[in-house]
Amino acid sequence: MAASIANVMLALHEKKTTSVDLYRPLRHYIAANFSEREAQMAEDDLDSVRQMRSDIEKPPDPSLDSRRDLLMSYFRALALIEPRFPISPDRSHVNTVTFIWYDAFKPSKKASLQSIHLEKSAVLFNIGAVQSQIALSADRASPAGLKLACNAFQAAAGSFAMLREAVAPKLATVGGGTVDLSVECAGVLERLMLAQAQECFFEKVIADAKPPGLCSKVARQVGLFYEEAYAGLNTAPLNQHFERTWVSHVQLKAAQFYAEACYRCSLELHDKEEIADEIARLKIGINALIDAKKSAKGVAAPLLDAVSRLESHMNQNLERAIKENDRVYLMRVPQAASLTTLPAASLVKSMPMADVLDASKERLFSNIVPDNSTKSLSRYTEMVDDIIRTQAEKLQQESEITRVKLKDMELPDSILALEGSFSLPMDLKEDVEAVQISGGPLGLEDELQQLRDLRRVNQELLVQTEELLQKEANEDTQFRTQFGTRWTRPQSSTLTKNLLDRLNRFAANLKQAAESDARIERAIRDNFSLLEILNHKPIEAALPSLARPIMSLDSNEDAVVGALKQSLRQLENLGAQRAGLEDMLKEMKRKDDILPKLLAISGSHDDLFKKEIAKYDSICGEITQNIEAQKQLLLQIQAQNDEFAAIFNLEDYKVARDKCCKQIAAAVAKYREIKENINEGMKFYVTLQDAVNNIKQQCSDFVMTRNIQSRDMLEEVQRQVAGLSFSSGQPSLPRSMTQPPDAQPTIRPSHIPPPYQHLPNEQQPRPGFNNPYTNFPQQQQQPPPYRVPGPQYPPHANQTSGHDFAQPAYPGWRGPYYNMHPQQTTPGPPSSYSAPPQYHPHQGGYYRPQ
Repeated sequence: MAASIANVMLALHEKKTTSVDLYRPLRHYIAANFSEREAQMAEDDLDSVRQMRSDIEKPPDPSLDSRRDLLMSYFRALALIEPRFPISPDRSHVNTVTFIWYDAFKPSKKASLQSIHLEKSAVLFNIGAVQSQIALSADRASPAGLKLACNAFQAAAGSFAMLREAVAPKLATVGGGTVDLSVECAGVLERLMLAQAQECFFEKVIADAKPPGLCSKVARQVGLFYEEAYAGLNTAPLNQHFERTWVSHVQLKAAQFYAEACYRCSLELHDKEEIADEIARLKIGINALIDAKKSAKGVAAPLLDAVSRLESHMNQNLERAIKENDRVYLMRVPQAASLTTLPAASLVKSMPMADVLDASKERLFSNIVPDNSTKSLSRYTEMVDDIIRTQAEKLQQESEITRVKLKDMELPDSILALEGSFSLPMDLKEDVEAVQISGGPLGLEDELQQLRDLRRVNQELLVQTEELLQKEANEDTQFRTQFGTRWTRPQSSTLTKNLLDRLNRFAANLKQAAESDARIERAIRDNFSLLEILNHKPIEAALPSLARPIMSLDSNEDAVVGALKQSLRQLENLGAQRAGLEDMLKEMKRKDDILPKLLAISGSHDDLFKKEIAKYDSICGEITQNIEAQKQLLLQIQAQNDEFAAIFNLEDYKVARDKCCKQIAAAVAKYREIKENINEGMKFYVTLQDAVNNIKQQCSDFVMTRNIQSRDMLEEVQRQVAGLSFSSGQPSLPRSMTQPPDAQPTIRPSHIPPPYQHLPNEQQPRPGFNNPYTNFPQQQQQPPPYRVPGPQYPPHANQTSGHDFAQPAYPGWRGPYYNMHPQQTTPGPPSSYSAPPQYHPHQGGYYRPQ
């Protein structure tokens, strides 16, 4: 048996062969089919091939890496020979070369074929064998050696995978190969190499002291790979081909790593104090080892020792767990069938060998492909591309025709509507979802409350500011009454006129904003029935349904619907078939390699092209049949849909559905309009609040300055009165008569401005609220919403802000609710917030009419 079991793993010996002379047959073929000159140019390449074949026939080199590189180089050379020099019994081919290879597992059997596929299969098998030997020779006790072994086993698995997928099937078509080169054997060897590569990972996680749960998963995957290999070994044609020791080794390995997974899982369960499950896992693993050891005959002693040690550890843990359960936990041990499957984690895969063995960069026989063959191949490729392009256009055109006709018949939407599956146009559905995300109609009341709260805050600020000025004016009047002409300070009313005018304008705008808020509330109430449709979740619930007729004479509705559904399914199948036919064309082109045939013949290639192009006739015929069947089916669907529309009154349903969609669209538009008005109102109130706070601060500064002036003047008046009393012999005024209640020490803080003075108009600074919309056109027909009057007064010199706060807070109302004419005020005494007579709403520059 071609195997080695060092370190309790398996490796393969190479297949044996006999000597073959490739030089003379290939040179003769080149001279006969091309020219003597080209044969002479290929001399070096032919010598290289002959030398590589001769080296392969010799006993294996002690250096496994050199042997692997030699086999790979020779395989790439065979890949270049195959399309140029056809080797077969055909008289026009290279028919004097016969390859002989012996079975790796039964050396008494051999294969003898005039086919390069046998040569390629055997060489690829030997590449995998050498890779397995490299892996087995690595010192897995070291991390570097363990990594080398794992990579080599994966490379070996990749070689056998390539043999199974690409090379062995071609050899099977020729026939006459040995069992070791069969697709089945390549699959088993691939699984075996992957199992041993995964086993290397298991050794690594154990050496790194990884958690028991991870070790269990890795071990379980090792067991699965071995189980797959064992199943292949017991299936024809391999069940009588391998030695019993191989089969026993793989079987025992599968049981060993299944038990190992149970053991590692039990350790994790013990840490979690899941004693009952731990006992069950240990029993299952021990039973698996006992059963496998019964049939393990001829396996290596190290493997038996490893299995025995594992069994001993598991028995010890089982005895301990049973005692703990009997004394402490008293848990019921579950049946094996009730346990979940152990999880597995695959950490290895077959290495892709196509790139490693790619011969596209090799220069062997590069001069053998003549220009006329290259041009002929290009012409053939253009012919194939033209066929594929024409057929693809026909398929796409028919698919588009089907889509348009179904849309005209509103299918399958009408069928879905009958079954309760409604749908809105995507853009409208997205609009409704956006409305619902923002709160929907039910959320408008909360936003209205926010408007009310903001309006109340602004109103309170205005009242507080007015009271501040009024208090100062009352104190000034009290002193003026008390001291008469001695109180020479300017009256408060002459200094606060501008401030009061601005407060009056703010109050007027706040009143107008309240009216705007009321119009919003009326708009919500008036449109409640329209907006209510947006509360449906999902919105499709608001759509009308396609109902069955109330009365039916022949009760054939179900039959009509069933026939229409069946026709639609047939149409869908035809569409899928068209897609498959297009893919078949592309796949056929991908596999259509006629280069070997072009190189095998001389002269005109027209006959070859006709023969090769004929391969596409069958698919083109299927495409034609598909298109014709679709035309007939569309006619049938049209008739069935007409009957369906008549029975279910489809036209009325369409009208009702369109009406509902329009209602939803109108509700969305109205909601957006109201929402935008509310947002504009909030912006106005926030901006107005800043403006009122600013003027409140100005009034506070003014009052503070006046208080300081009052204290200074009180001292002066007191001195005057004291002097007068001394000269007249009368007592001076009492302190309560010469100092106001709020008098403070006459210390002026450094941040307090100088005494408040009423400057001439030309010396007063501009109010600070710079209007960004002063260039907007004026409008007199309708009042602006939320509007604060524009500047109609000379600002006070004590103003420090850079903005005019008598201007409106936001630029425009886009709904119909704020375009009403201002209400006429009722004659009567003016309020404290009345605007001056010269003010007109349209004079403010902040509002730009839309």
